[in-house]
Amino acid sequence: MIRYRPPRPPSAKYITAEGEKRLKAELHQLWKVERPQVTQSVTEAAAQGDRSENAEYIYGKKRLREIDGRVRYLSKRLEEMTVVSEPPTNQDKIYFGAVVTLEDQDGNPFKYKIVGPDELDPQKGHISIDAPLGRALLSKEVDSEIEIESPQGHKVFYVLAIEY
Repeated sequence: MIRYRPPRPPSAKYITAEGEKRLKAELHQLWKVERPQVTQSVTEAAAQGDRSENAEYIYGKKRLREIDGRVRYLSKRLEEMTVVSEPPTNQDKIYFGAVVTLEDQDGNPFKYKIVGPDELDPQKGHISIDAPLGRALLSKEVDSEIEIESPQGHKVFYVLAIEY
């Protein structure tokens, strides 16, 4: 049995100013607040003696590895990201950062904001630029028809409005 998984395609390297602020806040929280607390608790647990059966020590070390991994990922990701804070000159077409109002074939309205993959939040209506719908929307104008294949089947959307 082979466990090989092909590498994931690279995600878009764009982020909104709000998304960058949120990622930097998470990085600061992990590095300046959580990591010192966990390090202190691991030090205290290690001072208690036998580490092989010390649950506080074992789980503290595990949490430190998780924090360090996330910090490495966020640091690297923030370095390579391009912050898009200004709207495009041509606001008649859909680009990164656009808030798009769509209507499906049943007449139901939907409002989505096209954001980077690190800002994905379906509850807020944020869809990734890498998602099938996000890719299909790029460079479309008002009254355009978009067809996508989703897990629920073939879907058709109509662009009603574009805002920045």
